[in-house]
Parts: sequence; C-alpha cells; structure tokens
Amino acid sequence: MSNRAWWIIGGVGVAFVGWLLLPWWAALLIVLAVVGAPVAGYLMLDPSQRRRLARIRERRQLGR
Repeated sequence: MSNRAWWIIGGVGVAFVGWLLLPWWAALLIVLAVVGAPVAGYLMLDPSQRRRLARIRERRQLGR
C-alpha cells in the first residue's frame, strides 16, 4: 500500500474519532479548516507558480 493511502486511511480514522468525541460543529470546523487550508494556499499562487506546479505534477516529481 502506498504512503498516500496510509495517510488517507489515517485521516479518515481521525475524522471519525473527531465526529464521535467532539460536538458536531467543532468537528465540522476542523474538517473545513483541513480542507480549506490547501485550497487557500493554492489560490494564493500567481499564474506562473500554478503553471510550474502543474508541470511538476505532470512529471510526477512532487512528493519525492
């Protein structure tokens, strides 16, 4: 199993435990923050940086 799959399984497990232990609104805020932070970071890039990131992703070199 790849490292990415382990991270996804772990994230789902932590989210499930969060839903059980925290009030629903607190768990929802945490999930929205975890999803929103990378999206906000990507939107803050200028077009040349986005193109560079797309080229790196095409070559599958991101995350090495």
